[in-house]
Amino acid sequence: MTTYSDQTVLVDRPRSEKLQQNLHPRLISLEEREQIRDLTRDGHSLRSVARILGRAPSTISREIRRNLSREGTYHPYAAHRKAADRRPRPKLRKLIESGPLRAYVQEKLSEFWSPEQISRSLRMDYPTEPGMRVATETIYQTLYFQGRGQLRREIAAALRNGKARRTSRSQAQRRQPRFTDPMVMISDRPPEVADRAVPGHWEGDLIIGKEGASQIGTLVERTTRFVMLVHLPLTRDATTVRNALVQTMSQLPAYLRRSLTWDQGVEMAEHKKFAIAADMPVFFCDPASPWQRGSNENTNRLLRQYFPKGTDLSVHAPDELARVAGQLNTRPRKTLGWETPAQRLAALLAS
Repeated sequence: MTTYSDQTVLVDRPRSEKLQQNLHPRLISLEEREQIRDLTRDGHSLRSVARILGRAPSTISREIRRNLSREGTYHPYAAHRKAADRRPRPKLRKLIESGPLRAYVQEKLSEFWSPEQISRSLRMDYPTEPGMRVATETIYQTLYFQGRGQLRREIAAALRNGKARRTSRSQAQRRQPRFTDPMVMISDRPPEVADRAVPGHWEGDLIIGKEGASQIGTLVERTTRFVMLVHLPLTRDATTVRNALVQTMSQLPAYLRRSLTWDQGVEMAEHKKFAIAADMPVFFCDPASPWQRGSNENTNRLLRQYFPKGTDLSVHAPDELARVAGQLNTRPRKTLGWETPAQRLAALLAS
């Protein structure tokens, strides 16, 4: 019978040194295990040991707890061998073999439970049985690993996302270009836009009506919070949006047409043509980052009082849009020191 003591393992020191070679930095090395023994023997706390080794306290605590001898002492060489024995890959998947755990998982999947629900329920249904535990990720990996042919279709039916194969999260970093003309992202926007000190920088978006069949364009000037609404009664294709934006922006003097920030909606596919026609560069927000157009998002919430969600927005004529914009522009704003957007814009035009 093998005994895990420093004396026993020292005889087999070459093997330990061999196991030490080419370890990943996240794994505890033999030298670190020796330091753990020495530091704890000298009375250092676990947090102190962790700080000296540059490790998390939980890592040191787990290392000692998992590798204590029967006598309750920590031997670095024995701990190193135990860790090496636990490390070989590949390991047998937990749900490959038949048994009560696999049966439980199969039963709940047939009832359209999610893997996370199954994993959590096992802890409550079998609180004293460590063998009845499985991580959410283990269930997913087993399903996708086994998915072939008809079973792949069954997996797609069982999982809520309806997918029979996984999509790498890194694909978001390999997005195909959104438009033919390259986008200039918000990170390249001039710093003067962020501090709102220079007027003429606008944020834009669309509010959508019932069943996505109608829309209104919204434009907000960042410094004054002045609002302009764009009439789009029939469609929001790129050409229509471009022409409507050019017509709206042409009402402004050049110094109030410094830039436009928009999200990555398909309605801005002709952003380069707009930029040339309006002499106004367009910057695009990052995906799923509405806060990067904070003024516009806030304005859109105010506009929903006039144009509720789920209503037909095409019934509103240009005169009605002008009336609504006028009400917002003559409403005192706390952020403007209780002045109105119209007053701030008038002061800019007068100067």
